[in-house]
Amino acid sequence: MFWLWAPRDGDIVGHLMARRKRIGILTGGGDVPGLNSVIKSVVYRATEPQFDFEVVGIRRGWEGLTHADGNAENDPYSMMLDRANTRNIDRTGGTFLHTSRTNPSRMPVHAFPERLRDRVESLDAVGDGLIDATPLVLENLDRLNIDHLVAIGGDDTLSYAWVLDRKSVDIVAVPKTMDNDVRGTEYCIGFSTAMTRAVDSINRLRTTLGSHERIGVFRIFGRDAGFTALYAAYVSSTRCCIPESRFGIEKLANVLVNDKRQNPSSYALVLLSEGATWSDEMNLEYGEPDPFGHRPKMSNAEKFATEMRAMCGESSTVVDLTYELRSGEPDFLDKMVGTSFAAMAFDCIVEGARGRMMAVQNGCYVDAPIPDPGLGPRVVDIEAMYDVERFRPNYKSKKSMSIFMMRA
Repeated sequence: MFWLWAPRDGDIVGHLMARRKRIGILTGGGDVPGLNSVIKSVVYRATEPQFDFEVVGIRRGWEGLTHADGNAENDPYSMMLDRANTRNIDRTGGTFLHTSRTNPSRMPVHAFPERLRDRVESLDAVGDGLIDATPLVLENLDRLNIDHLVAIGGDDTLSYAWVLDRKSVDIVAVPKTMDNDVRGTEYCIGFSTAMTRAVDSINRLRTTLGSHERIGVFRIFGRDAGFTALYAAYVSSTRCCIPESRFGIEKLANVLVNDKRQNPSSYALVLLSEGATWSDEMNLEYGEPDPFGHRPKMSNAEKFATEMRAMCGESSTVVDLTYELRSGEPDFLDKMVGTSFAAMAFDCIVEGARGRMMAVQNGCYVDAPIPDPGLGPRVVDIEAMYDVERFRPNYKSKKSMSIFMMRA
């Protein structure tokens, strides 16, 4: 607040005027196509004359709110956004604001710059070399004069949005992830573009598989949920294995060999979610966990191909459908949903609705509570969507289901 003095009726009077409200916006976790559509649309809605908000972009996700120096006009971790500098960002993929995999609730002390070391030493330790940097986040929100925060991300990013909601931060969320596994919504930004590119790659590689008479083993994103493998298989008529249903390796190998023999072009193919396994003892994780506790996964596709060759002598071609699916321009659906989620998020801000996530439920746009991270990710409804015996999506009647094949 500030005082503006102005003459009225020959006298000087104090007139109290409020500063312009300010919205902060950030993107966290892996990038997906469609993020820039959200950013641009929030800026354009917020700066309409009847609203006249300011918008500040937080760079590098949650890291930006732990490292910011509080000056949005001259800070490498924040920048003022307007219609001029966001005019054409929706024409490309990635995120204009950049991103990081940062969890302020469990931040390594060594991750902080020297200028913050004294401040960090006063924060609560939550593990060996880890501190809870939430007090820094709250301080920087205040120093940046951010009245409302829009967080765009997947399960991990939104898990910290849930923490801030519990701290009474005025926050709304937009779900994005190629895995499409955020709880509380049937659709996440980035999923359609990833599926379009996955199906295109699968169909292009059929000619090579046929030429060499091989079995194609495709690995695709899906650590905890099998939506990417399932939906790509649904429209490309292929076999798939998902984390929600452990499979028998010999049975799958025999099915694929039989598919190859019955195919006039002498090839077969299967999609494996990165989290799909065939043994209770199987552990494909390695290395150090990330800030959210996830360790990298070795390729289950490579391992399956090796074991299948040992069992039945069949040659295979292993293809990783991973990072190329998240690169480049978004498709129509991701642009449309991103733009719509942005408009909904701004409406929530204007209406005073905090702690909400933009969502699709029963095929309709809604806003829902930011999901409790303790509930874990959304997973495939096996009964409705997957044929365990045939390693295929379930093609039975979808009447009364939403467009994303969710049961009401």
